[in-house]
Amino acid sequence: MRGTMRAVVFHGDGEWGVESHPSPEVRNEDDVLLKIERASICGTDLHILSVPPGHPATPGTILGHEYVATVVATGPGVRHLHPGDRVVIDPNITCGFCEYCRLGFSNMCENMTTLGIFRHGGLAEWNVAPAKAVHKISPQVPLDRATLAEPFSCVLHSFERSAFVPGESVTILGAGPIGLMFLMLYKAAGAYPICVVERAEFRRRMAERLGADAALTPNAHDIVREIMTRTRLGADIVVDAVGTLLPEALQLVRRGGRVILFGMDLRAERELNQYWITRHEVSVLGSYIQRTAFPKVVRMLEAGFPLLEQLVTHRVDLEAIGEGFRLLRAGEAIKVAVIP
Repeated sequence: MRGTMRAVVFHGDGEWGVESHPSPEVRNEDDVLLKIERASICGTDLHILSVPPGHPATPGTILGHEYVATVVATGPGVRHLHPGDRVVIDPNITCGFCEYCRLGFSNMCENMTTLGIFRHGGLAEWNVAPAKAVHKISPQVPLDRATLAEPFSCVLHSFERSAFVPGESVTILGAGPIGLMFLMLYKAAGAYPICVVERAEFRRRMAERLGADAALTPNAHDIVREIMTRTRLGADIVVDAVGTLLPEALQLVRRGGRVILFGMDLRAERELNQYWITRHEVSVLGSYIQRTAFPKVVRMLEAGFPLLEQLVTHRVDLEAIGEGFRLLRAGEAIKVAVIP
């Protein structure tokens, strides 16, 4: 393929543009040339574009790590994919050889790189990805649902780490797309009650629509009292989907409970008293991307669960992606899909 395409290019220090960019080509034997069908904006993209940045990225890179595409061509070494296949992409590319990869902790890979952050990603018309990052998915899966395979794989990984038992109570801090995915997953698994804490009214209403037993705002509720009243002891599991709320999570979890730290913010610094973690035997678990969840997520989405497309509240053309960024920053959207 020759010529140019339109793409969202990161320039550093919060600067970006929708501009012409050389179209990619198959150059390596494991390359897969993809026609982007749909992408979505992630909170990480907003962190990258913040000043100062809340997440690193390489200037000159095409953004976008959540996308669904169709295979156009493959390198000679690719056997499991063919032109016309509908695919979703695991953007985190690991080496397979470092000590962490060999231990089975590929999400801790010492040589990891990421499409849409450090290498060209999916907020464009075309993309080239290595074959090991590309997973076939049924063309019957709606595009909006398939687009969210990557963030949902990270949520499923966290869910597995939480060692959830049906009937346990869950409190979720933050009702952005990740918090709402946690809500959908824990609800289906039999959690009760599920309480969601969120400042933005638009997102609280979405949490209620998706089945939260309580959608609370810190401005109007004594959150600690509310959670203690509803759970008697405190939540069995508290999920910080924001990335800054560990001290608050420790106030809400029961003794012997688990706190799952999912959200990430490079600039967040909070003080906490470690005594209470030790005294109450609270397990604090970090959760970073995923290792083995992607194939399971593909099967779940093909089976029709969960209906992640409910989270897509807005759709914009590539040229209008700035409006998508604005909506998300203002808390007026849950998930914004981008159509090349």
